[in-house]
Amino acid sequence: MTAHDPGTPPIAGLLLAAGAGRRFGGPKALAELGGQPLVLRALAILTAAGCHPIRVVLGAAADEVSALLPDPAQAVRAAGWETGMGASLKAGLAALDQETGPVAALVHLVDLPWVGADILARVAADATPETVARAAYEDVPGHPVLLGRRWWAEIAETAQGDRGARDWLAGRPDLELIECGDLGSGRDVDHRTDLPSTPPS
Repeated sequence: MTAHDPGTPPIAGLLLAAGAGRRFGGPKALAELGGQPLVLRALAILTAAGCHPIRVVLGAAADEVSALLPDPAQAVRAAGWETGMGASLKAGLAALDQETGPVAALVHLVDLPWVGADILARVAADATPETVARAAYEDVPGHPVLLGRRWWAEIAETAQGDRGARDWLAGRPDLELIECGDLGSGRDVDHRTDLPSTPPS
């Protein structure tokens, strides 16, 4: 899935970019890699993977991050974002639920510079409204996570704190892990020193 094929069901992109980055020293969405803010890099990767529509969930420095987006309509402000990823996921899924087309949502995080469009496309390749899947790196579960539309309301009800959908996913016998270690790494950046000196290819 690269550049949306009109003959396939649309898959929405949901970029979680609300965190304050306390250990990082500021919102990671605004940090730059190769002169490009991480939020725009992640947005470009979702776009290259064919996701449509895309929503970017904002919290810390929301005005600054929103001003960077090419389309202001992509921004979703999460109430209670300070409580953790659960609030962002809830706000993002609620926004996507207003869209009639997507059969699933591909959830991506702003602080994963080694996750490219090829990884997103692999995870999203066989999406249906019932799909529950996520990337794995050498058998370790990571992001992105693909959530079929059938489950959005259920996930939003249970998402809380920093765990996001982790507890909901843990109880799913139908969760499919899609190995992506050959394409990249699911490592995030907790500190500025974790950022690579040059953008991964």
